[in-house]
Amino acid sequence: MLKRFLDSATNLSIATLVIACVAVNSAAPANAKKISMIRDAEIENTIRLLATPVFKAANLDPSSVKIHLIQDNALNAFVAGGQRLFINTGLITQSTSAEQIIGVIAHETGHIAGGHLTRLNKILEKSAMATVLSMLLGATAIVAGHGDAGMMVIGAGQGLAQSNYLRYSQTQESAADQAALKFLDDSGQSAKGLLDFMNLLGERELLITEYQDLYARTHPLTRDRVSNIANHVARSPHSGKSVSKKLQIMYRRARAKLVGFINPVGHTLRIYKASGNSLESRYARAIGYSRKPDMDKALPLIDSLLAEYPQDPYFWELKGQMIFENGDAKGAMGPYITAVSLLPGNPLLRRDLARVQLALNDPNLLKDAIKNLKVAIADDRESPFTWRQLAIAYGRLGDKGHSSLALAEEALLIGRLEVAKYHGGLAERVFPKGSREWLQAQDIITAARLAKK
Repeated sequence: MLKRFLDSATNLSIATLVIACVAVNSAAPANAKKISMIRDAEIENTIRLLATPVFKAANLDPSSVKIHLIQDNALNAFVAGGQRLFINTGLITQSTSAEQIIGVIAHETGHIAGGHLTRLNKILEKSAMATVLSMLLGATAIVAGHGDAGMMVIGAGQGLAQSNYLRYSQTQESAADQAALKFLDDSGQSAKGLLDFMNLLGERELLITEYQDLYARTHPLTRDRVSNIANHVARSPHSGKSVSKKLQIMYRRARAKLVGFINPVGHTLRIYKASGNSLESRYARAIGYSRKPDMDKALPLIDSLLAEYPQDPYFWELKGQMIFENGDAKGAMGPYITAVSLLPGNPLLRRDLARVQLALNDPNLLKDAIKNLKVAIADDRESPFTWRQLAIAYGRLGDKGHSSLALAEEALLIGRLEVAKYHGGLAERVFPKGSREWLQAQDIITAARLAKK
């Protein structure tokens, strides 16, 4: 159970960032490793498009597989907690092609399709409860996800119990390889990206353990594994194929975005030179400068991209974020409205627009903010931040019943069970017995009571 949740806004994200410090049962251990979860509409969409053919080939419903980004420069990816795929930002920033990302996704999908997660879950019984909950409960809830780049930080003792939970057996690794090769063939894709990644991983295995990437330690290679993949590449009719130009561009954009977001602007400029005029170079530099902040350099770069790509929702989103994070909510409204008009179904964009609308404290915008937040909630009911914003909006309208319901949902997600029961009880008394809202309040109260047992 997540015992405590601190919701504090910061300016440390690609779009909108919140850091939530989560202590499991008590304060996180002094030697805890921090895990930062990132939400970003564009990057999540890119990964999903890269992964969808593989998911379909594995007979998985692509919409049922949740994709999570971890801000960590280590070369790593893993599956856990059901059909949830976790990808480190380092996997994207250190890769050199979209095909490599697809290859890793295919391998991890092999673990899902092979039922390895079911067997791995038994290992949880042997791991310290705090380390397990700090990863699985935190990552499952995505408790701080609020807008296109929500981040949460979780205290995870002993490196997420890496030696237990994330260490797959050699048999499972080989089985996942074979499944990956089948999924790639069945989806008409080359396995060369997987081979390239394995060769990169092989180089990392030669490093002493202290400097190895986590993937090299939890997914140990053997000469036979690499040889089998190489033999498949040599005979597969799909080995000469590349991903579409569109996906290549999306991959380069995602990589540039992460580089600009995660690193100091000086590091970003070493990768994307100030003289570079490519889309990804201007994108990375715009983000890097905005985070310095140096708006005199950031805004012209994003404006140059918008001049060439006026129908790109993510460029409009970035401009809105830049302006908002520099204290001008009114100026940010236009770019965010444009972003949402171009991609109206995206819940993260709608959530960010609502945040700006609430920041303006204009009663005339409250109903629009609620509408946007409801779209976000419909897609992701696991975001405490969104429920909190919805509670604020209803509260400003004087709608105490719906405000209490939203506060109860937030409290339940972050483990504040008594608060959840309190607000659930308030809502239960406000709404007519048998109404949808009354039933929702009943469900919250029941869930809070069961969670205490």
